[in-house]
Amino acid sequence: MTSTATVTDLTANRPKRVDARRNYDKLIAAAREAFTEEGGSASLEEIARRAGVGIATLYRNFPTRQDLLEAVYVEEVEAVCRTAEELLGDPPWDALVAWLHRFLDYVATKQALSQELFSRLGRDSVVFTGCRTLFYAAGEKLLLRAQDAGVVRTDVGIDDVVMLVAGISKVPSASPEQIPRLLDIALEGLRPKAAGDDGLGAASG
Repeated sequence: MTSTATVTDLTANRPKRVDARRNYDKLIAAAREAFTEEGGSASLEEIARRAGVGIATLYRNFPTRQDLLEAVYVEEVEAVCRTAEELLGDPPWDALVAWLHRFLDYVATKQALSQELFSRLGRDSVVFTGCRTLFYAAGEKLLLRAQDAGVVRTDVGIDDVVMLVAGISKVPSASPEQIPRLLDIALEGLRPKAAGDDGLGAASG
C-alpha cells in the first residue's frame, strides 16, 4: 500500500473469507493494543504473537509496517464514526456530548499512532484527508441535530468543535482524570445564550 491509498482502498483490501477475516481482525486488535502501549515502532513479531498467528500471516495481510499502521488507524476512525450513528436515538444534547467524549478518548489515546503516520505520509495524505472527512461528517450530523433541537448555538460549526476537543486532549498539565471534566466545562459554551445574556453573568453588575 502506498501513501496514495484511499480509505476506500484500505477497506476494500479486507479479507472476504471468514477464517482469513478472523485472522485480520485479530491482527488489528493486537496491533491496536501494541501501538497504544509502545507506539508505532512496536515489534511486528510481537504483534503476530499477541494475535496468535505466524509472522507470515501478518505479512500476507500487511506487507509493510505502514500498511498495518494505516489499517489500524482507519479501523479506529470507523469505530468512532459508527458510535455517532448508534447515538442518533439518544436526546440530541446527550448524543453530541457522548460522541465528543468518545472522540476525545480516541484523540488522547491514538496520538502516538497518528504522529507515526504523519511522519510517514504527511498530514495532507489521502488517508488522513479521507478519515478527516469521515470524522467531520459523523460529528456534523449530531451537531446539526442538536442545533435543530435548539440545544446548541447555531454559530458553531463542526470544525470549531473538533478543534476544541483536539485542543483539550493536549492540555499538558492536566491529568487523565481532568481531561473529560475540562471537556464538559467547555461544552457548556455550546449551549445557546438566554435572551439578554451578554456572557458576563453576575459580574456585569
